[in-house]
Amino acid sequence: MKRIGLLSDTHSFLDDKVFTYFAECDEIWHAGDIGSADVADKLEAFKPFRAVYGNIDDKAMQLRYPLDLFFTCEGVDVFITHIGGYPGRYTRRVSDLLRSHRPRLYICGHSHILKVIPDPRFDLLHINPGACGNEGFHHVKTLIRFTLDAGDIKNLEVIELGKRGL
Repeated sequence: MKRIGLLSDTHSFLDDKVFTYFAECDEIWHAGDIGSADVADKLEAFKPFRAVYGNIDDKAMQLRYPLDLFFTCEGVDVFITHIGGYPGRYTRRVSDLLRSHRPRLYICGHSHILKVIPDPRFDLLHINPGACGNEGFHHVKTLIRFTLDAGDIKNLEVIELGKRGL
């Protein structure tokens, strides 16, 4: 069993509350637009860290993290990318990857809109944790915590960090 802390779109800002909310997590996953090496360094120093780069991440971040991340954690096949859409509205690239890799959990960021949507067509759960940075049009910074256990995704929690910019 592993507790996962999921965030996205920090855009070079890391709210200190992340460390409190993710204190009991086993791993932290970032769905792109990290924004700076400083943010990545702090998260990597805190917990085991997996991340993909996003469209605002510079060349150094693109060399440090992949565009797409495929792995298995606690019996759950996972696919993380930054830009990819959501059920019924996937990008062509992501739709092709979903067909070929068949993940049980698909995670992306980019939209700054928190979404948790089951997709019966691909037999997966889609999660976009929203945005927890201060850049963008979102009003509230959000995170997600969940548990992976023997092939199950459970105990999903949405966490609001407060208004953007505060």
